[in-house]
Amino acid sequence: MNEPPVDYKRLIEIRNARNNFTKKLGIRLEALSAGYARAVKIVEEDDLNPLGRTHGGVYFTMADNAAGSAMSARGYMAVTLNASYSFFRSASVGEQLIAEASEVKTGKTICVYDVRVTNQDGDLLGTGTFTFFQLEQKLEF
Repeated sequence: MNEPPVDYKRLIEIRNARNNFTKKLGIRLEALSAGYARAVKIVEEDDLNPLGRTHGGVYFTMADNAAGSAMSARGYMAVTLNASYSFFRSASVGEQLIAEASEVKTGKTICVYDVRVTNQDGDLLGTGTFTFFQLEQKLEF
């Protein structure tokens, strides 16, 4: 399948505007290119679990958003087939979270992305692997 040309700047705008869940969490797609995406977020009080630590769902959602955005950079719609995330350490309120997704494998239909979530100092907070099934339907924007 040939990849259609993608306007990455426009795709960032669309993904930031249309993803209500990530908007609610304060996650913003910041960079996008072929096989790569970066999402960022500042940890807030509302992100904490009952133990006073950043909720694991915040990290997973950031990783999922980055991987899905990197997948969308191929210019096609896709659905997630599998996802896994390993938690290493937690961030505190006020820290910036950075999720960076990189393409590992591309095929006609199956694509795999690795994600690293760090804080603003580069400390590794967790990693994930996300597998997508690329649909034949091109993104329209």
